[in-house]
Amino acid sequence: MLDPCVPVVLLRIDPNPFHHGTLGAARSLGRCGVEVHVAAEAAGSPVARSRYVTRTHPAPRPEASPGEIAAVLRRTAARVARPAVLIPMDDAGAIAVSRLRTTLTEMFLLPEQPEHLAEYVADKARLPELCRAVGIEHPRTLLPRDEHEAYTAALELGLPVVAKWSHPWLLPPGSGLRSTCLVSSPEEAGNLYLKGAATGSELLLQRYVAAGPGSDWFFHGYADRHGALHGGGAGTKRHAWPRGAGLTAVGRWDHAPRLHAMAEHLVEALGYRGIFDIDFRRDAETGAYHLLDFNPRPGAQFRLFADAGGLDVVRAQYLDLTHQALPAARTLPGRTFIVENYAPLSALRALMAGTLPARRGPTSPEFAWHAQDDPGPARAMAAGWPRHAARR
Repeated sequence: MLDPCVPVVLLRIDPNPFHHGTLGAARSLGRCGVEVHVAAEAAGSPVARSRYVTRTHPAPRPEASPGEIAAVLRRTAARVARPAVLIPMDDAGAIAVSRLRTTLTEMFLLPEQPEHLAEYVADKARLPELCRAVGIEHPRTLLPRDEHEAYTAALELGLPVVAKWSHPWLLPPGSGLRSTCLVSSPEEAGNLYLKGAATGSELLLQRYVAAGPGSDWFFHGYADRHGALHGGGAGTKRHAWPRGAGLTAVGRWDHAPRLHAMAEHLVEALGYRGIFDIDFRRDAETGAYHLLDFNPRPGAQFRLFADAGGLDVVRAQYLDLTHQALPAARTLPGRTFIVENYAPLSALRALMAGTLPARRGPTSPEFAWHAQDDPGPARAMAAGWPRHAARR
């Protein structure tokens, strides 16, 4: 569906060897013949076992300065030896690329993004202000300034309360702090504040929006140079890990014109260009969609939205930046995406159903790790995941 005329570099600063979104991007572009380079943690990573990864490169340290990140990317560009499309796969990478855009355009193809916009939308503390400005619902959020304010804020918002960090990409590895979690007592909120006080990221306490079946939604897309959306859609979390405040373990592509209109409005208001992943929670009591997160990079489950023509957000960015025509969308509502290491029973059921000819078709499930044309990553994941999970 595309001319693999230039290579691509996938950047991930977060040292997560089991990031299935990076594997999805490598496979998506590699299957089209694109030369795929991965600048990410490779030691023990199943991603490095993919037949579609041409070469792995050292990643910047999580605490690296902008100058250090620029130096690492210069070395990567020198090894690639020709201009490449650069796609950050995590918030830290997206923000670093946004800050270094002027320098990086000498070596990489990047969307024409307004200065500092990626950092603005990723900042959880500024999201309420953004939602008010564009007329989108957002749960009431408080920013405590000490452990005592955290205690009283939890009581004021009503328990349980959602705890988030304004800059989750700054949380130190091994700290035990999650980007989002549910807090069940005011004492827990106060202790959480103290635990993260030195991380450089503010603690946010947010009203827990009443949930019901099908209440957790996400919208993925790529905004091209003209602001038109491609390669994505709206989906629901059928299973999440951890429950209620975690990543998508099983997702389903659903028809949601209202969310599509909200995403278009948001992108137009911001002048946003590039790949994005937005999370919503539908209030079971009011029916309103609350915007919870705006991530300026591909969501790990972006392959859910690979349409009948094979278009997804990373292919859309590649086509746009290499000045190739973007095909019309051929949506596949009902398609599902399963992350085997977080939803093993769902994966087993889907794999067994896939052996029946009547169950195969365009809406067959996409697996995060298992792929018949690329078996290495799934084998490596199965071998290494128990040790990784035990350590965490």
